[in-house]
Amino acid sequence: MEKISWKPGNMLYPLPAVMVSCKRGSEKPNIITVAWAGTICSDPAMVSISVRPERYSYDIIKESGQFVINLVTQQLVRACDWCGVRSGRDHDKFSEQKLTEYVSEYMDTPAISESPVNIYCKVKDVVPLGSHDMFIGEVAGITVDEKYMDESGKFDLNATGLITYSHGEYYSLGENLGKFGFSVKKK
Repeated sequence: MEKISWKPGNMLYPLPAVMVSCKRGSEKPNIITVAWAGTICSDPAMVSISVRPERYSYDIIKESGQFVINLVTQQLVRACDWCGVRSGRDHDKFSEQKLTEYVSEYMDTPAISESPVNIYCKVKDVVPLGSHDMFIGEVAGITVDEKYMDESGKFDLNATGLITYSHGEYYSLGENLGKFGFSVKKK
């Protein structure tokens, strides 16, 4: 099998496409679409998002010290894309995309009510990396849409219709191929 060599670049796909809400003081909240987001620690629960310093949300997150990661479903994919190509300097993204602000007990920064999972984060560090700076956030709390709770109290994340981003395109998550540990489970 032949391989073709390319210069260094980012080809780690697919990624979660998330809508990150942020707010500074009494200003209107904003939403930035981010595909460079991930889990970095489980105890304490910590995540990261990477944002270009010239983006409108960058200073809001840096100054407020908080942000909310809102998971994106198939129903939100159009708003997700729109919020990624329009600037909060010129648009009220919540209003124009008919999204509902949800303020939890965790912080004043609103989440997106239509998102099935909202992850409230307090900035612990900002790491300059080059084109993007990585915001490391400690998870202060999570809210979930109760309609995805089953009768035993388990949250069915896979029933929410989450999407992913791969090399410039959005995809819905597909078929279940196995459960963690299935390859070594005794039959």
